[in-house]
Amino acid sequence: MSKKIEKLFKSYRDQLLHLAKLYGVVEIKSYARSSKRLTISQLELLLIKNRIKLPENRSSDKAIAKQELKENAIRNVYLTIAFIVFIGFFITMRPYIKNIVNEVKFTYVAEEYKTVTKDKLKKKTEIKKDKKTEIKKDKKTEITKEQEFTLQQDNTVSLNAETTSNLFDDLGYDLKGVRAGQKVKPIYLTKLPRDLKYLGDTKKKRELFIKIVLPLILSENEKIQGDRKKLFKILGKNFNTVGERVWLKRRFKEYKIEDQDLAKLKMRMDIIPVSIALAQAANESGWGTSRFALEGNALFGQWTWSKKGISPKNKDPDQSHKILQFQILKASVRAYKNNLNTHNAYQEFREVRAKLRQSGTKITGLALIPYLKNYAAIGEKYVAIIKNIMVNNSLTDFDKANLLPTKTTQGVAL
Repeated sequence: MSKKIEKLFKSYRDQLLHLAKLYGVVEIKSYARSSKRLTISQLELLLIKNRIKLPENRSSDKAIAKQELKENAIRNVYLTIAFIVFIGFFITMRPYIKNIVNEVKFTYVAEEYKTVTKDKLKKKTEIKKDKKTEIKKDKKTEITKEQEFTLQQDNTVSLNAETTSNLFDDLGYDLKGVRAGQKVKPIYLTKLPRDLKYLGDTKKKRELFIKIVLPLILSENEKIQGDRKKLFKILGKNFNTVGERVWLKRRFKEYKIEDQDLAKLKMRMDIIPVSIALAQAANESGWGTSRFALEGNALFGQWTWSKKGISPKNKDPDQSHKILQFQILKASVRAYKNNLNTHNAYQEFREVRAKLRQSGTKITGLALIPYLKNYAAIGEKYVAIIKNIMVNNSLTDFDKANLLPTKTTQGVAL
């Protein structure tokens, strides 16, 4: 290659590429198609391999080193950018990865305990069958309604306090973490541990009670929030489907609105502050140790005159009420929600809550507890008791708590 031609090229590399194209080096073409950038050393080797003489006006070793350094620098820049993008992606995805890990752990541990619970239930069912057979054989008469009710008690088992505590520990469910913003595991116990009252440590007993009841309250509030979202979506449409109209009809029935007044529905369909629900459950059930709570899953001491209930032992002769009992704890929470959201005694409670909602103010237990004086006969004294429980046990921390989202949308019932 003449010096005149060599001067047309800006660099020694350009000369090598020109020679490769001039002599039709196949390897160069294949690299060009794959968008790979060959270094000067690679180009020289390809030319030598094809017996092509290298240019006489070769750049100095220093120039070649400088060119290769430049190429390496460019490559390093690309690698650095790729690494930064990867790190950014990892940081962005970290919460999702953490949720997946928690989901796997939650599902595995919960299923382990669920299997144990099923085994206990199976044994309990077999024992009940044996008892029923014995009654028939011994008395040779039909089973009375009272006996039938005893034998047909709910098909649930009660985990003891130690097993329940171990379950929560295995799941990494602790109140300190929840107060710091950790999501609450959706574990729904069907019954309270019967030995809860025998835990010597008052603080430990109360914390275990809160851990049991908290997911139940959050689950109910989550359902209400979902219903509110659907309600306002329906109200924002000009035309509603048959399914939407049926859904509205069911909600009117659920919230006891006979005239189908949408304004009433919006007011009644709202959450109960977690701190209030926890404090009332603690007070009414003796932190989960009362006879009504252990025998009838009655967390909130609701009275009944017609439904199944447990009679108080020391009630006045002129009183005929019973404490409403439930098949599972979750049913007790739902009945409590329905009570506050529908009964005329709590109209003021609902009105103040609606004003808070309308003004964009957070709905909290401390803001609404003054309006529950009608929950008990002692009125203002009852409000003071509940407020005292809320404050002394820092229950207001849980007003901002949320359930852990899982693929098991209904959580795990034990």
